[in-house]
Amino acid sequence: MKETTFTENSLESSPGRKLLQGVDLPVFFLSGGLLVLFAAFALFDIKMVSSWVNASFSLSTKYFGAYWQVLLLATFFIGLYLAFARTGSVVLGGIKTPEMSTFTWVSILMCTLLAGGGVFWAAAEPMAHFTSPPPLFGGETGTPQAAYNALAQSFMHWGFLAWAILGSLTGIILMYLHYEKGLPLKPRTLLYPVFGKYALTGPIAVIADASCVLAVVAGTVGPIGFLGLQVSFGLEKLFGIPNTFATQLTLLLVLIAIYTISAVSGVTKGIKILSNANVALALLLIGFILIFGPTAFIIDSFVHSFGIYLDNFVSMATFRASPGWLDWWTVFFWGWFLGYGPLMAMFIARISRGRTIREMILVVSVVAPVITCFWFTIVGGSGLAFELANPGVISEPFTGFNLPAALLAITEQLPLGFLISVLFLILTFIFVATTGDCMTYAISMVMTGNDHPQSSLRVFWGIMMGVVAALLISIGSGGISALQSFIVVTAVPVSLILLPSLWSAPKIAHKMADEQGL
Repeated sequence: MKETTFTENSLESSPGRKLLQGVDLPVFFLSGGLLVLFAAFALFDIKMVSSWVNASFSLSTKYFGAYWQVLLLATFFIGLYLAFARTGSVVLGGIKTPEMSTFTWVSILMCTLLAGGGVFWAAAEPMAHFTSPPPLFGGETGTPQAAYNALAQSFMHWGFLAWAILGSLTGIILMYLHYEKGLPLKPRTLLYPVFGKYALTGPIAVIADASCVLAVVAGTVGPIGFLGLQVSFGLEKLFGIPNTFATQLTLLLVLIAIYTISAVSGVTKGIKILSNANVALALLLIGFILIFGPTAFIIDSFVHSFGIYLDNFVSMATFRASPGWLDWWTVFFWGWFLGYGPLMAMFIARISRGRTIREMILVVSVVAPVITCFWFTIVGGSGLAFELANPGVISEPFTGFNLPAALLAITEQLPLGFLISVLFLILTFIFVATTGDCMTYAISMVMTGNDHPQSSLRVFWGIMMGVVAALLISIGSGGISALQSFIVVTAVPVSLILLPSLWSAPKIAHKMADEQGL
């Protein structure tokens, strides 16, 4: 079944029309229109928008928080079952050998999710849980045990469940239905096993695609805008460059240029180069901190905290006893990652052709989370070690939940602190650029239904996200804060689109195993 596209000859007569050639116009205008409307209302009256968003946020977490917790838990365990059953040997994507090396493949996967906050959150979240222990652990602060518990809670938010929802089960569905059955590479295809042809055209299709695009744009614009605020803070502290809107706007313009050029060049060029560079710099910093930082504490805390994480895995994943804390931590993160789910699955499908189900599930749901947890221990664990040795050295700059201050406070404690601080700012910049280029590419795929969307469309969405981020920053921190809460609201319809994958993916995986004679 082929996706209906707009290919009239008249569309080729101008650059503006060329942009829309082959584009799903209802999805394009609905998702883009709602995004522009949000930015316009925010510019008009940010207090009004914040009140609307906060009310919607409260309703979303109240009625969907428990469902999201169960959804992520079920997705992870069903994925593991498919990886270790006979279905694990199924080759995905309609080709027999992978298109790219394993290192490049894993690099792109790692950079795409971690970019959302893998540097500043890695520094700040463990410190937040250390100074204010999670309800499940409670107890005193300022002790090594409190530090281990803080890291374990951070592992829960950035570990197995967060990664599994981004493309394990949904990746199987999309790779089969698109590459082997010819259905469009769009979120609507995830609903095909439930609604059949009705999922591919009409209201269901438009709402599904537009909801997913809006969620991932909100989830990406947030980090883009937040990056402008964070790096601008760092530049003022390190170089004395004034932390003004002009500085933040300049940073955004450079970022937009980098990730848009990368997205236009494609998966095997710009996105590959940016991701490899990102991983190389991250490995350099990891090696430096392991050698010259609090090495013994990093190793001990990773092993100990990971043990706590595994021992309390189900209880942390299903914790419901403190709704107020839960809404602004676990449920917030689940909403953020759920919003990325369908488009990340599309992107993973695009770069994972020729991989087996076992390879894809284990790398996405196990290997990448373990690497992420170690990264959090390298950055956040170092901060905890410095705080334990000298109380207040990290927690005082962090006061008021100042994420960039926490990172710089940690790097300043290391040998060559100034240089390491600069390298971490560069790493953060590249991290967010990799999310920008991957999501720009994925959004463009939604608009066209194929894995090679036209360059003009990628340029449009790349610039669009940057412009919205700049508009929200111009309002002040309230604009980005409203968007951060709005991310959770947009995750509500997306989480319903992801639900059928719990039974559709196993059914498709077993069918493919039969077809491949396994």
